[in-house]
Amino acid sequence: MTQKPTLPPITNLSRAELAQWCEENDQASFRSDQIRKWIYGKRVHQFEEMHDIPASLRETLEKEFHLFASEIVDHRIASDRTEKLLLKLHDGEHVETVLMRETSRRTVCISTQVGCAMGCVFCASGLLGLKRSLSTGEILEQILRIDRLLSPTERITNIVVMGIGEPLANLKNLLPALETLNEKGGMGIGVRRITISTVGLPDKIIELSNFGKAFNLAVSLHAPNDTLRTEIVPINKNIGIQKILKAADTYFEKTGRRVTYEYVLLAGKNDQPEHAKQLASLLRKRNAHVNLIPMNDVEELSFHKPLEPQTQEFTKILEQGGVNVTVRKRKGADIDAACGQLRLIQEKENDSIVPLTT
Repeated sequence: MTQKPTLPPITNLSRAELAQWCEENDQASFRSDQIRKWIYGKRVHQFEEMHDIPASLRETLEKEFHLFASEIVDHRIASDRTEKLLLKLHDGEHVETVLMRETSRRTVCISTQVGCAMGCVFCASGLLGLKRSLSTGEILEQILRIDRLLSPTERITNIVVMGIGEPLANLKNLLPALETLNEKGGMGIGVRRITISTVGLPDKIIELSNFGKAFNLAVSLHAPNDTLRTEIVPINKNIGIQKILKAADTYFEKTGRRVTYEYVLLAGKNDQPEHAKQLASLLRKRNAHVNLIPMNDVEELSFHKPLEPQTQEFTKILEQGGVNVTVRKRKGADIDAACGQLRLIQEKENDSIVPLTT
């Protein structure tokens, strides 16, 4: 059945809002929990599959809501079993979501915006600028799309909010989505298994620290001093590293969750021994962890990952400086799994942008 694009996604509604909707439609409020169980627990694709819901209620749901408002326009599976979806939204915009498989983990990386305004020079997500923020339902639908790709014995175990967009710039829609993921009536994913990545918006980090749930926080630092960071992350010009670190310290104090600092290694730009020493000096007295990320090559960008010896030397200097550090393993390299790449390809194919040059 073809659904009208004007219908809102049912995933926009919280548990309380769905219960209220049921009551307004002369249905018992407990029907909301039944509906949510089908959506978040039983992997149905259509309202009519909810067989313990009265037929009249299923018909009303079909008339008033989308169960899935997006369309899968590209689905790629890597040799390491990483899977990536490109989703076309109701207004024709595109976002990406990725499933990463480890031995005991099934991690989904989700987007929060169409495009990004942060302007990080190494990232494909912001090459087309920011179009808009995603609704709560559009954020949740990414997880539900991935969930329905899993085998009956697989379950999503972790969520990382590290896809397209700046998550803290869309907190008003992200936090209700994370609450639904965390609720037992939703997907029951614990807050310790949910990580939010940010370029570093101090006021929003403080707001998140006051939310009352101790999500993992990852700050995309990418440079150990303001001059270099402003070159790599232009928005830093109006913020500064010290304000970010202070806000992150507050987050740790209020939540007890150790903050991770992400650092994309760009060959010849921020990967020199002096940069590692400066980074160690910033973080050695903090309860922090550094996640080094060798650059994912993107055709439109001139930056590249350093050679393995440079990465190893950078890691060694941090460890000798008393900083906890890991190097992120690259996933899905053969399917353009780096953030924003599939969307960029799609937009080019649509002739909606002029091909970029470097």
